Amino acid sequence: MSKPRKEARQLGPVELEIITGTIRSAELEIEAAVERTSRSPMIRDQHDYRVALFDARGRKLTGRSYSALVEPVFEYFGEDDIHPGDVFFWNDPYNSSGGIGHIPDLCSTLPIFHEGRLIGFSQVFGHHDDVGGSVPGSLPVHAEDMWTEGLVIPPIKLYERGKVNEAAFRIVERNSRLSEHLRGDLDAEIGAAMLGSRRVVALAERYGADTLEAAFDAMIENCAEAIRRELLPRIADGVYAWEDYVENDGVDAPRLHAMRVTMTKTADRILLDFTGTDREAKGPINWAIDYSDGKFVRKWMGPVLRSLASSPERAAEIDMNEGVLDVIDVKFPEKGTLVTPNFGKATGMRFFILLRSLGIFAALLSKATGGQMPADHETIRIWGLHGGASNRDFFLFREVLGGGGPGRPWADGSDVVHIVPNSRNLPAEFSETRYPVMVEKLGLARDSGGAGFRRGGFGYDKRIRTLQSCRLLSNADRALVNTYGVNGGRPGSTYSIAVEDGGGELRDIAGMADNIEVPEGATVRIRTTGGGGWGDPLLREPDLVAYDVECGLVSEDSAAEEYGVVLNMAGTRPEVDEAATDTRRMELRAKRGALPMFDRGPYVEAARAAGRLDWPEGWQDPDAGWWAETAAEAAE
Repeated sequence: MSKPRKEARQLGPVELEIITGTIRSAELEIEAAVERTSRSPMIRDQHDYRVALFDARGRKLTGRSYSALVEPVFEYFGEDDIHPGDVFFWNDPYNSSGGIGHIPDLCSTLPIFHEGRLIGFSQVFGHHDDVGGSVPGSLPVHAEDMWTEGLVIPPIKLYERGKVNEAAFRIVERNSRLSEHLRGDLDAEIGAAMLGSRRVVALAERYGADTLEAAFDAMIENCAEAIRRELLPRIADGVYAWEDYVENDGVDAPRLHAMRVTMTKTADRILLDFTGTDREAKGPINWAIDYSDGKFVRKWMGPVLRSLASSPERAAEIDMNEGVLDVIDVKFPEKGTLVTPNFGKATGMRFFILLRSLGIFAALLSKATGGQMPADHETIRIWGLHGGASNRDFFLFREVLGGGGPGRPWADGSDVVHIVPNSRNLPAEFSETRYPVMVEKLGLARDSGGAGFRRGGFGYDKRIRTLQSCRLLSNADRALVNTYGVNGGRPGSTYSIAVEDGGGELRDIAGMADNIEVPEGATVRIRTTGGGGWGDPLLREPDLVAYDVECGLVSEDSAAEEYGVVLNMAGTRPEVDEAATDTRRMELRAKRGALPMFDRGPYVEAARAAGRLDWPEGWQDPDAGWWAETAAEAAE
């Protein structure tokens, strides 16, 4: 005998708050389950994965973390072929509706049913250690097509009505150099998604499916309304253009590959037009996002608007879920650009241009708000070592390292932050136990944060000694082009990686590198990017500069040259020489002239001076004519 249907409860403010909080809590539970049950260091220890809960229409319910999309389920299978017990699975960058950017990201999506009714979806995808391809880690820097990068899986059912597709599992496993890791991770991700499904079903049993769907509608509308009411009025209506660059595609000689965006702001909407973006690259820096009306990129870029909230506390309260689609529109150029690549172009390093999109949107908002946005930061780069004589002793030691966060109008940048929520570097104890390495240093890179009234955060300074011969990989951008400073702030430092052999000879490695031979006993030195500075460095409080010098974060030379602060170093701690500081700052102001709104650093300035920056028809230098606020305005 079936249970009688419970009468639906009316949705009131209390019910809405409980349902909203429970959905957020359920996502935290999914994350905890992934971390406790997965196998690979990339997912279990470094947390490079995403979780999400959606409603029955595929709308993301929270803004806790960006995710993939549900659209491939609808497009490939349709509403009549979605059943309890199904697990949909894919990683194809060109058949994921723009939700999966590169092949190592394997996505599992489960439909959620209550009393035979589809009420939502639970999803987990992770960046897996290895899914095949020409190099360990499945991110070959010289790839010219996606088949070089690993096994490509269009949307399939890994489970159908609860029955596992074991043949598909075996194919996926067989294509990985770390097959046990991969199978364990997939089982963990699917199990965690099932946990999320149970939490949503429990809500439907408590409140009724109709009430639950009404709550989902309200959650999404609340996001859109908060943006329209609180954030859009802070942006001046108008048309603004800006661009930023990926410096190397791994195939051609280093050159600036430009992503260009024009923002049109009206009273109630923002249009982001990517027309003018450079042609697709030969190498793996392309990003296929022109699918499903650009839903992914709109949700990816939308949270940048939170920086305009009345306070950091209020920013944290605005949940950037699917409601951003009601406020942000996008327009893409025709096929064949970095953001509209033709089918099959390599996309492994798409995280470079993915990050550029955030910096470009922030710069556009800086133009429209008089510089009241954070500066630039670049917080994804992957480096690693691999070796072994056979599959029995093969190892892949790989890290996603963060970098310095941007200086902001209200605070200095955070140090060594990661764009992946809750991500972290591998603990030294774990690394030394599991791999033939010794961690000799892990600290903050001195002088890496861009100088400013509010300085950029600091990047990593890490040194690893190899205990056997191996090969090095580096998947990094911003090794040539700095993170930009804004509103008079200075740029942050670039990424660097080098190998020091046993005799002390240092060999610099390019940011994009594969299979670099590293002998036993060598030391790998890595310095990650610093965040750009915000505001005039000569307005920074001298005591704060002295404190940074005391902590070893800023050098005495940088204090004098960048901040104009003269220190007496004779005592136990640096002391500010106020008279000499006033004189030094007056000298620096007299020499420098007006400050630019954006400071991109020496590499871009040299390219501009040499005439290597070319703009398409209808474009001109987007930095020209934009200046920082006056010193008095910036100080306020």
